[in-house]
Amino acid sequence: MNFTSTQPKIVVVGSCSLDLILYTEKIPSSNETVMASSCDNYFGGKGANQAVGTARLGASVYFIGCVGFDPLGQQIMRNLVEEEVNVGYVTETDKDATGTAYVTSSDGEAAIVVVPAANNYLTTADVEEADRYIYGADMVLLQLEIPMNVVEYTVRKAKSYGKMVGLYASPGRPLTKEIIDSADFIVAKSSELEIIFGDDQREKVLKKYFNKVFIRDETNSTVYFDGTEMKYFRNEDESMVYKMGMGDAFTSGFAIALCHKNSIEECVKFGNEVSSKVSLGKGAQTALPRYSDYFK
Repeated sequence: MNFTSTQPKIVVVGSCSLDLILYTEKIPSSNETVMASSCDNYFGGKGANQAVGTARLGASVYFIGCVGFDPLGQQIMRNLVEEEVNVGYVTETDKDATGTAYVTSSDGEAAIVVVPAANNYLTTADVEEADRYIYGADMVLLQLEIPMNVVEYTVRKAKSYGKMVGLYASPGRPLTKEIIDSADFIVAKSSELEIIFGDDQREKVLKKYFNKVFIRDETNSTVYFDGTEMKYFRNEDESMVYKMGMGDAFTSGFAIALCHKNSIEECVKFGNEVSSKVSLGKGAQTALPRYSDYFK
C-alpha cells in the first residue's frame, strides 16, 4: 500500500463514550441473573474510535462531539488530547451525562446497550462552528450514534466543499438517498442491510452501490462489488479477543488508505488489517495500530 508524504486532514463528527465490560460465562437470557468474573472499562464511542484510529495512522484529526459536564467527559477529552486529536470542537453539555456503553461479554460474543446521553446533544450549530476545518479537510468521517439531522447537515456541508465523506452506518439506521448518493464510501454490517438500505439482499445492494458499499461481518470479512465482480477479503486472527471497535478500525484504515490515493482493493485490504490488529487487545482503542507499525 502507498503512503504519500502528505499528512491527511480528517474531521470526525461523532460519538464518544466509556465502554463498561462485564465478563461472564454466558450472556444472560430474559429474567436470568449471571455472575461476572471480572469487569473493565475502556474509552470508546464510534466517533472517538475513528478519531484515535486515524490519528494513530498519521492523520491530522479534528473531532466534533459532545460530552457531559462531568469527570468522565474530562477523562475522554484528556485521552483524545493524549492521542493527538484536536478537541477544540468537542462541546460540553449540562443537560445529560457523558455517553456510556454497557457490554456483557462471553466467549467472544457480546450483548451491548448504548446510552448516548450527551451524544444526543450534538447539534448542527456545533458543526457550523468548525466550518473552516471542514473546508480545509481532505475527508469527513461520520457514524450513526449522533442525531441524524447532524449527520445529514455534515454530509451536505462537506459535499458543498467537495470533500470526501466516509460513513460507518452503525448502529443501523435508515439512510436517505441524499446521504447514500453523497457518501464516497459506506461501511455496513451484514445483519443491518434492510434497516440501512431497505433491502436485505446483499448482492443486490452491492451491485447497486458498487465500489461504495462495503459489507462486513464479525469474522473480519469484507465484501464489495467492483463493477465487474464480487470481491471478498477476510482477516480473522485465531488470537482475536475483542470484537468491539473492529468496524471503526476498518473504517479508519480504509479512510487513511483512500486519503493516500490507493485503489479500492488496497483500501479494503488495509482496513481489514487494521481491524484485525484491534481485535488482539481489549478495548476498542487499545490495540489500534500506529503509523510507525508500518513505516519506520
